[in-house]
Amino acid sequence: MVCVVDRPALPGTPAAWALKKKKTDIATQEEKLLDANYTLDGTFQANLDAILSSLPAAAAASWGFAKNTTGAAAPDQAYGLPQCRRDVSAPLCSSCVEKMAQKLRDGCPGRKNAIIFSETCMLRHSNVSFFGEPDGGHLLKYYTAVLNATEPELFATRLDALMSSLKTKAAYGSPLMFAANVTDVAPLVKIYGVAQCTGDLGRDDCYKCLDRAAAYIPSYWETKQGGQSILWSCFVRFEASLFYNASGAEEACAGSGAWSRVDQQQTRKHRSMPADLVEQALVRRSRTPAASDSRACNVLALTPLDIVRRARIGILANKFIIVLKRLKTALLVSVPVAVTLLVLLFVAVYVCKKNRKLHKHVQIASNNEEMGSSDSLQYDLNTLRAATDNFSEQNKLGQGGFGPVYKGKLPNGQNIAVKRLSTTSQQGQAEMKNEVVLVAKLQHKNLVRLFGYCIEKHEMLLVYEFLRNKSLDKILYGPARQQELSWTQRYSIIEGIGRGLMYLHEDSRLKIIHRDLKPGNILLDADMNPKISDFGLAKLLTIDSSVKNTRHNAGTYGYMAPEYAMQGIVSAKSDVFSYGVLVLEIITRRRPQVWRHWHQGNVTQLVDDCPADEHGKQEMLRCIHIGLLCVQDDAQLRPRMAAVIHMLKSRPMTLASPSEPLFEVPGERPRVAALEPSVNKASISHSEVEPR
Repeated sequence: MVCVVDRPALPGTPAAWALKKKKTDIATQEEKLLDANYTLDGTFQANLDAILSSLPAAAAASWGFAKNTTGAAAPDQAYGLPQCRRDVSAPLCSSCVEKMAQKLRDGCPGRKNAIIFSETCMLRHSNVSFFGEPDGGHLLKYYTAVLNATEPELFATRLDALMSSLKTKAAYGSPLMFAANVTDVAPLVKIYGVAQCTGDLGRDDCYKCLDRAAAYIPSYWETKQGGQSILWSCFVRFEASLFYNASGAEEACAGSGAWSRVDQQQTRKHRSMPADLVEQALVRRSRTPAASDSRACNVLALTPLDIVRRARIGILANKFIIVLKRLKTALLVSVPVAVTLLVLLFVAVYVCKKNRKLHKHVQIASNNEEMGSSDSLQYDLNTLRAATDNFSEQNKLGQGGFGPVYKGKLPNGQNIAVKRLSTTSQQGQAEMKNEVVLVAKLQHKNLVRLFGYCIEKHEMLLVYEFLRNKSLDKILYGPARQQELSWTQRYSIIEGIGRGLMYLHEDSRLKIIHRDLKPGNILLDADMNPKISDFGLAKLLTIDSSVKNTRHNAGTYGYMAPEYAMQGIVSAKSDVFSYGVLVLEIITRRRPQVWRHWHQGNVTQLVDDCPADEHGKQEMLRCIHIGLLCVQDDAQLRPRMAAVIHMLKSRPMTLASPSEPLFEVPGERPRVAALEPSVNKASISHSEVEPR
């Protein structure tokens, strides 16, 4: 049988964890290990003491893992394996293994097969080799936290996704078979997780072990905030607070860090020794004096006058010869080089002129070929010219960042909107590709519908559905403002924009960040339903990526999140910030004043102009609260769009207190206004950040 020593209580929380285990699972593994007892003071004990004494230093010297064997032959051979959690430091690892070795001596005297584990390390020994052998996925022990998780269903969904990611990254994506990560459950609620295998397992066996460890969680979880599933060769652990060393975990996941840097420095030192020896040898050789010239003895047979004359003639002759040689060498080298450079210059000028003529046609043809696989319809240029009366000024609806938009009517009577992109603008070509390749795959009632496109005869055109009420900024700030929006219409617009964003971020086949959400890009149909438009600046993120860095910021200042405007960091939370700005503008039209009134407790003054009953005004205050949560300076504090929709629909729900937004600093102009307004002149439309 195996002696299993229970792990000590976690530091500072002796009553926060409870042990749950299945004895049948442990027994299944124990049946594989025979000859469980040994005689005290015998040969096996001497071998065991030797190996236990060597393991702390061995583990600390090799990223927290070692496997050693002592003894000449069975049955007195001793096998030992320590495994530290990969994020801990070398000194802490050595100390932990040393303490566990002493606990095994005290807790399992006379037992050849034993295992012990703590929060930061585990130690196992046996009289038979178990290195590299999978344990069959049998649960050793399971620990669970005492405190219950809030929103259990959402917690379970996020936990399942986190475990799936961790076991894959640990088994196949980490040199040390270790992974650590964090996921958001709700505002201010996170799940931190770690997965790790012992270093003797293969990749596939590691994945199977972690898969089984994660599979035990639903049986023992009981909606708690934390848990740890421990198998013989791996474990998974999760908690609602950070329990591992974040910097150490990052280095361990990448297989880099202080331990590996020491090895690399030693390697570089030894590799540099032969080069040093060769260099020293070359220096010694260069200092060896040259052999003397025997012809110098002939000078001794001449008179002093002859010596002077010959010396003068020789000096002049030598100088003349040197000049001739240098001139000849210069001519031989410079003439061919000059001719070659001249020919290359003519060729380069000719090629550049020819490429300049062909570049536009080739690039447009390339774009057309790339977009040909999309689901959008390709229109004929003559059809669109006829529909828009040859793009007449009477049919012009407005001017966008990449070109004008015209109203048109197809032969079947269908009204359309045609955006005419500039073929000389790189941004225009990029927007064309974005719109056709991305938007054609999106289908949602709150996203503008793309009917098709046309690339023909130096023209790049996008064809959309026609929306009679134009854009939201015309309603809020244009002449149409005289037709006051009711609160029901405003609330419908707020909710519709939120549902469209949630679809882009979480529910569509692609994970898309819009990057330019503003009133001018919100179109309204005949029933005042909002539709998000203008995806020319949209960014496509991979499924396992939530943040992307951009070298060139593009968008509209006043609606750009601080981390995006200042550092180029774009994520779904960037769109959440823009959405919060929109919500505050839709309700009050005086965004920069909202926080001051909110902080002073008189925010009701901002909603008095909007016609609504008492219930409607309560909804307005709730929407202002949600908008302020969305525009917080720290992106981590902003809610996800799914949480925003939940807050909009759940009236009794208590909301968190918002922090002061970046654009509201009492007595100063908004900080975003101090930035240069020319980040991307082709794509940025000017937006006032002062109260309108």
